[in-house]
Amino acid sequence: MDRTGLLIILSSPSGAGKSTLARRLMDWDPSLRFSVSATTRPPRPGEVDGQHYYFTTAGAFHQMVEQGQMLEHAEVFGNLYGSPSAPVEAAMRDGRDTLFDVDWQGGQQIRASALGGHVVSIFVLPPSLPELERRLRARGQDSEAVIASRMAKSRAEISHWAEYDYVLINDDLDRTEQNLRAILTAERLRRDRQGGLGRFVKNLMEEHA
Repeated sequence: MDRTGLLIILSSPSGAGKSTLARRLMDWDPSLRFSVSATTRPPRPGEVDGQHYYFTTAGAFHQMVEQGQMLEHAEVFGNLYGSPSAPVEAAMRDGRDTLFDVDWQGGQQIRASALGGHVVSIFVLPPSLPELERRLRARGQDSEAVIASRMAKSRAEISHWAEYDYVLINDDLDRTEQNLRAILTAERLRRDRQGGLGRFVKNLMEEHA
């Protein structure tokens, strides 16, 4: 049956497992499209335009924002980042879902966009703040100052949990992944998202009439 693709927003404080869950979800369903952001920062070694980011100029970026071609955008450390709408709209027409790894601010902008009616938003919570800090330290990537900053930001992120359609507590990665799969499956099967359902039922009722 015909189905319009969904916009799946996945948010969490840093260290709660969002990126790992996103990778697992895409391994489970290869038809999922991961939203590639546009940015004004220069490419890093090994980064490919259109695969890791859409690299663009500040002028072109601002023009896209003014023309309503960005679902969400923000400035981070002096560089601009945003989610172009054209690839998402193309995926929707093909019945493919797009996965967004964004914070609560990006989620708010996407929900307020023209495509907001197709959004399914999921927030991932850590089992506790001490466990969140332990996970950040276990990565071995950040200094004490950066960890402290991430923990402070985490509290601000968590305060927006009630804005989301679904909230999952990631105390067991496998179970949380199963719950994510269940959410996506149920949302795809909603009556109002199955475009050809009415036609199917009409034909069904006319059989042997």
